[in-house]
Amino acid sequence: MRGLDALVGNAQVKHRLQTGRGLSHAYILAGPSGTGKRTLGGVLSSALVCSGRGEPPCGHCPDCRKAGAGVHPDVIRIGLDGKDISVSQIREIRADAYVRPNEAARKVYVLENAQTMNGSAQNALLKLLEDGPAYAAFLLLTDNAGNMLATVRSRCELLNLSPVTPAECREYLLTRFSTLPRERVLDAAGRCEGVLGRAVAWLEGGGEEEERIREAASRLASLLKDGGEGELLEYCVGLEKWDRDALSGLMDETVQQLRDGLLRGDAPGRSLRLIGHIQVLKEALSFHVGAGHIAGWLCAGAFAHV
Repeated sequence: MRGLDALVGNAQVKHRLQTGRGLSHAYILAGPSGTGKRTLGGVLSSALVCSGRGEPPCGHCPDCRKAGAGVHPDVIRIGLDGKDISVSQIREIRADAYVRPNEAARKVYVLENAQTMNGSAQNALLKLLEDGPAYAAFLLLTDNAGNMLATVRSRCELLNLSPVTPAECREYLLTRFSTLPRERVLDAAGRCEGVLGRAVAWLEGGGEEEERIREAASRLASLLKDGGEGELLEYCVGLEKWDRDALSGLMDETVQQLRDGLLRGDAPGRSLRLIGHIQVLKEALSFHVGAGHIAGWLCAGAFAHV
């Protein structure tokens, strides 16, 4: 399959797609936010609607160009607003799927944050995966494939995406952001833990979002280690307004600052327990859990781990 160079790292996924027996009608693209699910989803969407000759996606036909620009009428994206995908939305997809494609030979449905579908929504989708029209294809993007029903997983090809190696991260970022100060780019590469999307967001945002998260993480780490319960609770209430991606970044940065504190001589017992607690909560973010609940558990669990 062409176009896979756009996806950094993930050699196993690339090998699987390049040596497979053609395109599947349904894929689950799984991996932490920022690991390339949207990039790979774009490549697969283009390949599925490609009308050029030879190995898809050709990148030159009208269908590839429209898909790449995000304006193809037969590539339908659901869940871009960050809200949970409801059963009513899946029923609308089921009705739309039986309307033949507008321009391409196939119709592609891209479901962002597919893990936000509850059991009813996933069962409604299952019927479409089993008995839908042959021209309909589905890309389910999720932080964790384990959040999908086993019956849904069994009818999709699973592609697990992973953070890239430090060397791959540095090479990519230094090439993409060659006009930025090298020290800043290397700092982002070192702190993103191989999650390129996170580093790209920091660097493209002029450092403002990165600085906001760092300051918030510094305050949170300090409160977790030394603050009172009331003070921490008040701070965590403010985190209820953060979206999933920002809260995930805050948790990563807080863990990093707690680890840095261990290197400076902080008492290991409490810090290690707090790190474990935050990592469990971050995993919960990939489930059907709101940021408000996570913020509350962050405070409650911190004092349960004293």
